[in-house]
Amino acid sequence: MGRKQRLVVDYIKNLPIGEKISVRGLAKQLDISDGTAYRGIKQAEDKGYVSTIERVGTIRIEQKATRHRELLTFREIARITGGEVVGGVNGLDKPLNNFIIGAMRAEAVSKYFAANTIIIVGNRENIQRLALENNVAVLLTGGFNPSASIIELANTKQLPVIQTTHDTFTVATMINRSLSDQEISHEIITVADIYTPLDQSVALQSGDTVADFRILANQTSLSRFPVVSNGRLIGVITAKDLMGYSEQTPIERIMTKDLVTVQKHMSVASVSHKMIWEDIEMIPVVADNQKLLGVVSRQDVMRALQSVQQQPQNINTLEDEITAYIEEFPITTERYSYDYRALVQPQMINSLGTISYGVLVELITYAANQKVLDATSLNNIVEQIDLNYFNLIQIGNEIQFSVEIFHLTRRSALVEVNVYIENSLAARAILTLQIIERN
Repeated sequence: MGRKQRLVVDYIKNLPIGEKISVRGLAKQLDISDGTAYRGIKQAEDKGYVSTIERVGTIRIEQKATRHRELLTFREIARITGGEVVGGVNGLDKPLNNFIIGAMRAEAVSKYFAANTIIIVGNRENIQRLALENNVAVLLTGGFNPSASIIELANTKQLPVIQTTHDTFTVATMINRSLSDQEISHEIITVADIYTPLDQSVALQSGDTVADFRILANQTSLSRFPVVSNGRLIGVITAKDLMGYSEQTPIERIMTKDLVTVQKHMSVASVSHKMIWEDIEMIPVVADNQKLLGVVSRQDVMRALQSVQQQPQNINTLEDEITAYIEEFPITTERYSYDYRALVQPQMINSLGTISYGVLVELITYAANQKVLDATSLNNIVEQIDLNYFNLIQIGNEIQFSVEIFHLTRRSALVEVNVYIENSLAARAILTLQIIERN
């Protein structure tokens, strides 16, 4: 990508979602040729920043998060480890479920062989051969070259033999991190996982009337419906919108056209934020061209969030790593009483030796979450945090957290968290949390 095309892509990235983009307009704005503007827009489209919608034009859209593949492949392992494929090229797209380290005797390592596995091994041809004969791929570390007979066997079995200059520990760490990332990504729930498709939900047509709304509402016990024209979402109508209108009034005249929508790739957490912010019970799910795909309800979102928070966590995220160091403060009769405490670890600091701002926010968030959970027995998520940082917190400091809920409703909580070092105030945060109700 040329410098001017990168300029176009960077410009588009900074445009608000929904902004319409034209080749001529961009060319004039950035003082570039139409051809350069066109190529830059296509690059932005490839990166997921824009979408061209029929009869509408090119629109800035929310970038779709890149999701990991359902399974890693041997091809991905070669890329991750910077390896060279020296045999078994036809098996590169086979999935990988596990890896083993061939640092044991042949009779011992054999019991770990399984389908979709790769063995990490050095210059031990007997182990390499045994693995291939048992349908296990081979990753050679230390830059060792396999023999011609090993390459021939790999080609016959269509199992990759990958050569890398890295040592065994480094390679194992790389693969383990990729498998963990894959597992974490797989556990993230999106709209696609929970929404009700259009063929299982209901919508009104642009030509329907208030009477049609009432009939559908009686049939479904719902009070909010999307409105479509030729399959594309054009509005949303609720029971409140009908007040004062006759039964023959077309709903297109009274529906809400200022739409709140979501797309299938969005996370459930982002949808929950939209629902509580807009105070709505149902959000239409649309494609880039506004075609209605289905709906997602508050009940769908609440069930999903509860399910996630109740699941046992087998893979540690950065959040897990950070909050592992915070604990409840021991019961004390001293003048100063706190709720939680944590010792600042070397991995929590920045280049200046003080606590990372992000780590401090994570610890404060955890303290607030736990306090609200203890008070309500309901899960919750942070919607907003305002943090003032007064005194530097350094490596080795024990920090204490005093948490107070000063406003609590059925749907939200306002929490103040004060952070102390040796009884001196170091930081103060005000958090708004959304309560996740049980169904």
